[in-house]
Amino acid sequence: MDFHYLLDNLTNPALLFFFLGLIAVNLKSDLKIPENSSKFISLYLLLAIGFKGGQELAHSVITSEIIWSLFFGVLLALIVPIYCYYILRLKLSVENSGAIASAYGSVSAVTFVTTISFLEMSNIAFGGHMLAVMALMEAPSIIVGVLLIAIYNKDKKNRTSFKSVVHHSLTNGSVVLILGSLLVGYLTNDAQAAGIKPFTTDLFKGFLAVFLLDMGITSGGKLKALIKKGWFVLSFAIIIPILNGCLVAVISGLFMEEVGNRLLMAILAASASYIAVPAAMKLSAPRANPSLYISMALAITFPFNITIGMPFYLYIIGLC
Repeated sequence: MDFHYLLDNLTNPALLFFFLGLIAVNLKSDLKIPENSSKFISLYLLLAIGFKGGQELAHSVITSEIIWSLFFGVLLALIVPIYCYYILRLKLSVENSGAIASAYGSVSAVTFVTTISFLEMSNIAFGGHMLAVMALMEAPSIIVGVLLIAIYNKDKKNRTSFKSVVHHSLTNGSVVLILGSLLVGYLTNDAQAAGIKPFTTDLFKGFLAVFLLDMGITSGGKLKALIKKGWFVLSFAIIIPILNGCLVAVISGLFMEEVGNRLLMAILAASASYIAVPAAMKLSAPRANPSLYISMALAITFPFNITIGMPFYLYIIGLC
């Protein structure tokens, strides 16, 4: 493994702020980012990355690689939650298994954004169409998870209508913003885009650092509670991302050429949603334990992917 990428990643200022958040929690500090500020920063990151992706897409030619990438991303979002569900059912309830399976079939926009920062820092090129892949992977896994819960749930009274779940998944704020920003970036000409470059580009890394500080504080607060859940969920939160990330890192080489695109596809497969899925499961699976599926995704899988996962999947890609 090339430890150069690992070292560079671990000394990335944004990532160091994440560790600062973890340390602050363990020191029982009252450091915290106001909730409204955190929401604004997350919206900004999605807007900025979507806009830049649209700009890159506007200068790209639609190729078979782009089409295959979109298809493969959706396929992953449909398949991953199915096998995750049956693994989780070995130890957990129908509702918890469905919610966790949805989270690990869906994607983490923040992990994706952090990976883009890692690629830019490492001067590795990637395509703007990967933003569209990320957006398309959000909803399918939620729908699959809800279907699995509906099929195996014996409690008919607490079911939510399938139509409302589908609508909620497709109109989720992060999906709408990333696709909308992608479209805006695609339609904006270069001269107009240059006018807002200080906002969409120059401020990006600073906002990412503050957001990861907030994620560190939140993750540190959930870690102790998750450890009490036992080794099964802790192992799942590490092994499944490694399995998904490594498999996709290899398979993506069949239809993708750019190393950056392959890494982004691998990280999408390895990441877990802790924003879109919890919002959907609150509606469709109220009996599922949020402290379980949110903590697994945020306190275990997210830190693993942004520290060790990214350089490790890049190493796997380099072997293929």
